[in-house]
Amino acid sequence: MPTLSVATWNINSVRLRLPQVERFLAEQAPDILCLQEIKCQEHQFPHEALRAAGYAHIVVHGQKGYHGVATVSRVPIRDFSRHDWQDNGEARHVGVELTDPAMQGMVVENVYIPAGGDEPDRAINPKFGQKLDFLERMTRWAGRIDRPTLIVGDFNVAPLESDVWNHKALLKVVSHTPIEVETLQRFMDAHGWADIGRQHIAAPERYYSWWSYRAKDWRAGDRGRRLDHMWASPELAAQATAHRVHEDIRGWAQPSDHVPLVTEFAF
Repeated sequence: MPTLSVATWNINSVRLRLPQVERFLAEQAPDILCLQEIKCQEHQFPHEALRAAGYAHIVVHGQKGYHGVATVSRVPIRDFSRHDWQDNGEARHVGVELTDPAMQGMVVENVYIPAGGDEPDRAINPKFGQKLDFLERMTRWAGRIDRPTLIVGDFNVAPLESDVWNHKALLKVVSHTPIEVETLQRFMDAHGWADIGRQHIAAPERYYSWWSYRAKDWRAGDRGRRLDHMWASPELAAQATAHRVHEDIRGWAQPSDHVPLVTEFAF
């Protein structure tokens, strides 16, 4: 029975954290790794190092200094889609198609949704409006999907009460406001996405993927949020056999403020 493991990780600069990426690939060996916030252009991406690690198939959508996404793989993939859901040319999405017939035409979409600034009011904070509009454009796209699809990445929304360290304290904080949660729910409903993380780590169990750099001791304070997600088409989600959150990586030297998620599938 063919199997596939897919990881997603907001790396917060792939060149700065290349040693962490290499270590993660050596220790966990996912078949596919989707990176967000690579913060480099395609020609600056560490292609050689990742090929040396066994990831010969690389698709990069980058830009200078900010944002950027990349998908690296041990199994054959091809560049499939690049949507400008930000509507301003920023490199925040790349989709790849798995070309092995055993993978049933599966598509992996890798996205970095905007953070949305500090004030949850589009009238005084244009970045918040851009985030909501980004999600609405994704919602229109999701309604037209006709392939088994996995969408992963930094959604910058923690929708459930158990996705944040303190629900009441964060209701007016960008990433957990009711309007963001409602907007994300519309995106989920547009394709009937299954939240794989919550299929395997059922609410109300604590589930975080991000801890702020501002915390002196991230583990002791544990003021986390689940900003990273792996969602699948219903038929594909039924083939997910395991899901893991690698919290320990937040404690590595010079870490990203996000940790990787990994989902395994059996076809």
